[in-house]
Amino acid sequence: MAYTIKSGQAAKQPSDCLIIGLYQNGDMTPSTESINKLCGGQIKKWFESGDINGALGKTQIFHGLKQVTAPRILVVGLGDEKKLTLVKYKKAFSLSMSALKNSGAKSAHHCLTEITINGVDEEEVFRQAGIMAQASQYQYQLFKSKKKKPEAKPLALSFQSNGQSASKSATAALNQGQAIGNGVNVARDLGNHPSNLCTPGYLADEAKKLAKKYTAITTQIIEEKQMAKLGMGAFLSVSKGSDLPGKLIVMKYQGPGTGKGAQQDKPIVLVGKGVTFDSGGISLKPGAAMDEMKYDMCGAASVFGTINAVAEMKLPIHMIAVVAAAENMPSGGASKPGDIVTTMSGQTVEILNTDAEGRLVLCDTLTYVERFKPRAVVDIATLTGACVVALGSHASAVYSNNETLQQSLLDAGTSSADRGWAMPLWDDYQELLNSPFADMANIGGKAAGTITAACFLSRFTKKYNWAHIDIAGTAWRSGKAKGATGRPVPMLTQYIMSRCES
Repeated sequence: MAYTIKSGQAAKQPSDCLIIGLYQNGDMTPSTESINKLCGGQIKKWFESGDINGALGKTQIFHGLKQVTAPRILVVGLGDEKKLTLVKYKKAFSLSMSALKNSGAKSAHHCLTEITINGVDEEEVFRQAGIMAQASQYQYQLFKSKKKKPEAKPLALSFQSNGQSASKSATAALNQGQAIGNGVNVARDLGNHPSNLCTPGYLADEAKKLAKKYTAITTQIIEEKQMAKLGMGAFLSVSKGSDLPGKLIVMKYQGPGTGKGAQQDKPIVLVGKGVTFDSGGISLKPGAAMDEMKYDMCGAASVFGTINAVAEMKLPIHMIAVVAAAENMPSGGASKPGDIVTTMSGQTVEILNTDAEGRLVLCDTLTYVERFKPRAVVDIATLTGACVVALGSHASAVYSNNETLQQSLLDAGTSSADRGWAMPLWDDYQELLNSPFADMANIGGKAAGTITAACFLSRFTKKYNWAHIDIAGTAWRSGKAKGATGRPVPMLTQYIMSRCES
């Protein structure tokens, strides 16, 4: 889809559909007010008669206003103007794109980009518009024998400038949003793939494809024989239960102007949990909703989506994306509760529950990435059901051994409306991981499960600044609308962009 920014009178913009906003008390955005005056107060009459209302996300299409060039007007409710946040703006914008797809329009001019949101600059409004416009085109029908008729998609979409002309920064932000939206869709695709397709080997092949697509990316695949030589006993304790070998996938992105060796060019490393199916192993999960355990690689999917967005934007940064890919299956060769393994760091772990496998593949990966001498390491994982209990599906949990890094990620989540919440990593919780037979157990009991999982990982990150993002509640949706969300690609990409400026 082609995106442009246009200034001037919205009513005269040529398109099949003009999208305007209305607040719940009847107050109007600039373009809506202009059109209302041009049409003799028609929009106000619709509001007063109850034909439209400004409730958040409410949409209504009208036809045939002679004073408006577009044959359709899509009115979108924005709720309470004083309480409008970027999150609520995203909801309204997303629902406007859904309504647009069902309108039959082949082109549209979108005026919600002229809205002023308290504490949000113009660039972020346009960036979010680009993300959501791109993400709205997503469909997953790979395995449908009879494809649904493709939803009507506008061939062209323009956005209203809130100034006399489109600023360079707004145009750049819109383009960035499109790239981030593409990254979100990459993550959604990988997450939605069934586990008989999306195996560790498949993820390795996808990494190789990325290296062919972008010359700034190089890819290396670490096989199990090499892992064994490296002493990655925790990782291999998970993958040995499957017929499919595990893979450690390393994707290096070297942005323009980031020469090797300089202090500022030390890489930011993203580590993604890529358990392509999690049966729980010998500690077998309940059967209900076990199909959703294909989403246990959504941390890896978000890493793929982020490096794709970063490469598309050609950001001037040195970044390394590492994916710990394995299947967790029950078999005669699988790890058993009570087994003890030695990690790459030399620390030993008593495996009390084989369903706490994500931390086992991650701990060796976190030791492996020490060799890159990173500026910071951020791991992303669908790690614990306890995180869903703590935060639901609205916020990802953010832990860190460095307050500045943690705050940078939280700020990135706020500005991208892909929110995180700070969680404690106090030493008080470490004792819950005590084992009488090994240096530590891989679980800490019923209490504070999401925190003790982070505490476990923290024992392997002493040599660098590290953060852990638990996305168990945010990576996918259940129910009739089941599917991967692509989170936290917006947060991660915003964080990477902010590092380019620092």
